[in-house]
Order: sequence, then structure tokens, then C-alpha cells
Amino acid sequence: MASLLAPPASTRGILPPPRRPALTPRAARSCYRFRTDDDGVVDVAVAAGEGGGYTVGVEVPPLPGARRREGGLLLRPAGSAEAVPLDGACPAVELSFRAPPAPFSLSFLLTDGEGAEIRTHRRTPFRVPIGVGPGSPAPLGLSLSEGGAANFALYSRSAKGVVLCLYGGGGGGKPALEIELDPYVNRTGNVWHVSLESVEGYGSYGFRCGLFGMGYPLLDPYAKVIGDLVAANSVHVKGITAPSMSCLGSLANPPSYSWGRDEQPRLPLEKLVVYRANVALFTKDKSSGLLDNVAGTFSGVAAKIQHFRSLGVNAVLLEPVFQFDQVKGPYFPYHFFSPMASYSGDGCSASAITAMKDMVKAMHRNGIEVLLEVVFTHTAEGEADGQMISISGIDNSSYYITDEIAGCKSVILNCNSPVTQNLILDSLRHWVIDFHVDGFCFINAPFLVRGPRGEYLSRPPLLESIAFDPVLSKTKIIADPWSPLDISNVQFPFPHWKRWSEMNTRFSIDVRNFLKGEALIGALATRLCGSGDLFSNRGPAFSFNYVSRNSGLTLVDLVSFSNGDLASESSWNCGEEGPSEDSVVLQKRLRQIRNFIFILFVSLGIPVLNMGDECGHSSAGSASYKDRVPLNWKALKTSFVKEVTGFISFLAALRSRRGDIFQRREFLKLENISWHGNNLSEPRWEDPTSKFLCMHIIAENDVNTPELTKGNLYICFNANEEPASATLPAPAEGSVWLRLVDTSLALPGFFTTESNLKVHKVLGYSSYEVKAHSCVLFESKRDLPQFL
Repeated sequence: MASLLAPPASTRGILPPPRRPALTPRAARSCYRFRTDDDGVVDVAVAAGEGGGYTVGVEVPPLPGARRREGGLLLRPAGSAEAVPLDGACPAVELSFRAPPAPFSLSFLLTDGEGAEIRTHRRTPFRVPIGVGPGSPAPLGLSLSEGGAANFALYSRSAKGVVLCLYGGGGGGKPALEIELDPYVNRTGNVWHVSLESVEGYGSYGFRCGLFGMGYPLLDPYAKVIGDLVAANSVHVKGITAPSMSCLGSLANPPSYSWGRDEQPRLPLEKLVVYRANVALFTKDKSSGLLDNVAGTFSGVAAKIQHFRSLGVNAVLLEPVFQFDQVKGPYFPYHFFSPMASYSGDGCSASAITAMKDMVKAMHRNGIEVLLEVVFTHTAEGEADGQMISISGIDNSSYYITDEIAGCKSVILNCNSPVTQNLILDSLRHWVIDFHVDGFCFINAPFLVRGPRGEYLSRPPLLESIAFDPVLSKTKIIADPWSPLDISNVQFPFPHWKRWSEMNTRFSIDVRNFLKGEALIGALATRLCGSGDLFSNRGPAFSFNYVSRNSGLTLVDLVSFSNGDLASESSWNCGEEGPSEDSVVLQKRLRQIRNFIFILFVSLGIPVLNMGDECGHSSAGSASYKDRVPLNWKALKTSFVKEVTGFISFLAALRSRRGDIFQRREFLKLENISWHGNNLSEPRWEDPTSKFLCMHIIAENDVNTPELTKGNLYICFNANEEPASATLPAPAEGSVWLRLVDTSLALPGFFTTESNLKVHKVLGYSSYEVKAHSCVLFESKRDLPQFL
């Protein structure tokens, strides 16, 4: 292993003007001063040579009071028997090297006339780095110039020393070259930096720094292309054993990419229909029909674009795609600037970058936005196992909250400290600018408002910076209270500046409780109208509504399992636990699935489907994220799934056609909503036994309103075990009520499509029987032929 060890800080100085033939400081690229073991000094200047290569001047200036050396001095390169004399009263010599512009070290010894060796004050040979410069503190990370020069910059306030480690093209093993950074030359503030004239012949790099990190290289947190995460030797310090996983940054630029005429859809927030998916599990199963090197990758997601379109989905929310620890899962990243290598066909970082960009471009071409779940509150590092991969070993006290937070056993990132905030902002901009990502959903959002001691902040600097950042403010930004650390999911007052949206946990809870007959009807009414109790200062478009999510029971499991271990899920098995062959139980489950999807789409706010909601995807009653299995694409061919997917597509189209009601940035006016119980009676809001509610929405029409959007809506929800009677209000003169949905009916009659002309007409003040555990939707229409 080669080594570039810079002189100790205490011995560095400005080289005084030497006598010829040594180089002058003005001509030198770098100047070094070494203290010798006999209290003298040796000055070395390095400059570019004529026609390439390098010229090195070595001078031993006399110092007042220093021991006089008799008989002259000789310079002998380390490992060589040849010697070069240093001439003159001020002994000096100039050496020339025909070397490529790559970093290496010149190591030599001096001998006096009596043959005694002169070494550094450390009793080591003199080592001078060649092809190495002080570098620049900005930008952080690796910067490569067109000429092949490289600049490295790393933030670490706590590191007492930093060593840049360069590895050969194969990576792994011991470093091919190490460069120790001098805090007097290679440090500006808390940023360590160094430049190399070339990195040709080297493939990857890492940093050794800090108390623990001196034992093995740590990943540059700003690296754009990185290697695999591999096990490294544990570090033992003061009786503490810290296991390590090593990962190196690549010295190559990210692969070039042509976006062509890619245009981001930039859909208005209120028009979104979102599908949440895991890249690997979405197409990993052989039933996806994809090649092995496509299944479970970004390319696999792109191959299923037609599936999204058939559902009416126009935004895909991907579970975290940052590089993560595969044992702990995607919600435990260890790097924020590169996509997961395993999500590419050949499993390398560079190809993952290209594959993800191809996927994003394909999505945009089909009018679909790409949103990313992101985790910035914790990493795969610093858990109970003390694992260090990158920032935990580089500067733990700057990046993490060092005081333990009450009720939280995990190590939390100090997101609102300037250094961590900049890291997060730089990462987000990277994904928007380089990958054309359309927005982000921030997991574990409550911890984004924490201060350096774990306290809650009223105006967290990070969240405010994101809200008003010139790049990020143009994207969708969503706060999700779900925590992968303790699997908590509690809605909380979130500072928003009328820019932040939120995953609406209360929606899921209240809809589940209503459909199992355990909620006040007022809670359902609040969710249907856009959750004004949570979003009164923003509007319903900032509420991302969901029924099921990737943690907890899937949609089909919500209506199939409800044992004591699932009390927090508010599920109902419809009369029998687990799989059933009872036709009555199966019919109830089918209705409940329809009801969940129906309420999700007719509520104001953004509907968020979870992967597998459309095809009966099950985790066998497990609420654990770790028990999720790949999607079975064969299920799409069953009559049940064709019915559900058709229903979702119908409701997505209905939301678009009646955007005046369902796709709103503002709440419905109070005078345009009326509520009823049985037969137009007043709803029993405070009666816990009341499980029936009707909602009458009066359209806001004017002379310019298209005919297709002029009708009023009447929606009935029955969570009783018995049918309920709904009396429809009188429609406008010349109009009739048309039944669009009745979740109790059999296919193909339970929802109306353009290919199904069996539209149910109901006159005003007519009574309609709403069956047990069902929902019904009516729309008033004047011109039936035009509607059909």
C-alpha cells in the first residue's frame, strides 16, 4: 500500500526564498517544511516540470544556533542506493520526474558527511505528496473537472484528522494510496478538502476520520455513485466494539443521460390519484411476466405503466429508493444521493441511476408523476448495534441528536442543525434537478420538527427552507407521521406555511371505525368533507387520504382478520377469521372492500391507493411491514380483481368528470351541503348506535358550467346490519336521479359505465333501500342520452 503522509501541522511554514538551483515559492505548486531529528529544517517545493512531469526542489537552510553539518549532505530516495549531493552554503538540489499527473509520494532520507542519517522529527523518512493540492471547501463531495482533476471536500467538525483513501479499479481490500490531510492546509472551517491532479488508475475512495473511523474507510455522504455495502472489520475502542459495514464512493462521474423533451406533468395537487408501491415487491414475482433482470427493478415499474393508467392513477409514490440496509429494509437508508443498486438489472449504482431516470421519463411521457418517500430522521447507522457506514463515523455529534429523546430508543438525525439541514436540502435538490422527481413524502415527519435537544420547534428551519426553496417549493411536499422506528402513526399539528400536505391518518381510522359500526357518523362526515378539523387553514387538497398502507393490514386483510393482536388496526373479519368459504361472509367482505374504495374516492382530498389494494393482495393477516410479499399478477385475471380494478377506474374517471366537487382546493360551501338520516330525517350525530348517513351536495352551477358537471349528488352510507331507507330530495325541474353506484349489487350492475346502459332512474322523494353494509351514489341529470 502506498501512502501520502503530509508533514505534521507544527512543522509547516512558508518556504523562504532559497538559493539556486532550488525552486522559488512563486513557481511552486506546493511548499512543505519538515522538522528534522537534529533540530534542523528541510524545505521542499513542488512545481510542474517543462513538458510534463514534476520538478522538486529540496533545500536545507541553516538556522541560527543549529548544529553545523560538516562534509555536505546527500539525498537518497527511499529504497535506492543512489545518492544526490546538495550543494552550496545553503545545501539545495532540484530533481525532475517524468511521471503521469497522478498522485504519488516522493520518499527520501538525508545523510551528512559522516554517513549519519537525518530523518524527520518522527524518525521517519521525508515523504512529499506529488500531484496533490490543498483543494477547495466547496462543493462538498467529489468534483471532477474535464481535465481529470478531482477535488474532495468533507464536513467534519469533530475529526482530529482525515485520511483520503484511494482504491484500485477493483475496489475492496487495502487502499492503493492514502493521503493524510493537513489541518493547516487542507481544512477551512469544519470542511476538510484536497485536490488531486488526476485519479487515473483508481476506482473508488473513502475517508478515515474521527476516533472510530480511523480503522476503516467511511462513505462520502455526498458521493453520487457508490459501491456495494459489504461487511468490514469491527472497531474496538475503549472496550466498545462497533460493527461496521463498508461502502466506497466511485471516482467516476454519474453516467451521462439525455432527458430529451421530458416534461414534468406538474399536475395540480387536487387532481392527483396516487398509487403507493415498493419497487422490488411490485414486479418481483414471476407472475409479473418480466425477465429476471427486469423484475423487481425500476425498469419493472416502468413496464407496468399501463396498469397505472388502467386504474386512473396519475402519480406513483415509491417507497424509499435511497441506498438502504437490506436487512433492516428501505426505511433505514445509509446514503441520500444515490438510488438503490439492486433496483437495476445488473445491481450496480451507475446502472441504477440510468434505470431510474428511464423510469421517470417513461412515467412523465404517460402523464404520471413520480413521488418519493424519503427518510431523513434516522439512518441504518447508529442503532443498537452501533453500526457506522458514513456520517455516524464522520461526525456523529454534528449530524445526530446526541441526547436521548424520551420514548425513543433510536438515534435521531439533528435535521434542523445547519450541517444536516444543508445535507437534506442538497439531497432533495439533487433528486429534483438530476432525476426530475416531482415530489417527496417525508416519513416520520414528527421528528423533522425536533431541535438539537429533541425539543419541538414551532418554526423548524428545515421545513421552512423546503417550503420556500426556489427548487423544492415547486414540487409536492407531503408529511407522513408514520414512524418505522416504533410503528407509531399519530396525526399531530404540523407547521405548513400553506405549502405542506399531510398523510391523513385520521381518515383511515375514522373510515375503518365507521364501516365496522364503531364510530359516530360525524367523524365520517368530517372526513368526507376534506378533514376541516386538520386542514382548515389549507384546504382539502392538502389531505392525502388512505385506507390501507404498506405498514399494517392490507385492504383484503382488513375485512378478513380481526383477532386480539390486531386491535389497533380497527379491522373486522365479517364473521369468520381468515380465509373462508362461507358465501355470506365472502359477500360481506366484497361489499366492505367496495365501500372502502368508494369512500376513499368520494371524499375531498387526494386518494392514495396502496400496492395490492386493487387485486386482493394479502399478508395472511400480518400487520408487520417485514411480512409483505411480492404482488401476484395472476390475480389480475380473476373476476374479483377485474371487478375491483374496473371500479377504481370508474371512480377515478368520476372524480375527474366531477372535479367541481371532488377535486377542489377549497372546501365546499356550507349552503351546498345538507345531511340526512333515514327518509330525509335529521342525522343523529351524537347517537353511537346511528350508522346511517346521507350527504346531499348541490353543485355550484353558472351559465358556463358544462352540462356533464351540473348535477347534484346524493350519497348514502350504511354501516348497519340491516337495510336503511333513503328518500331522495327533489331534483331540479326536468331532472331525474340516476344511480351510479350501489356496492350491494352484483357485477355488472353495482356501478354504471358507458358500456352498461342499465342505469337506475329514481324520481324525487322516492324511497331507495340501502342494503346492509353498502354505499349508494346518485347524480341528478337532465339529459339522460347525453350522459350515456
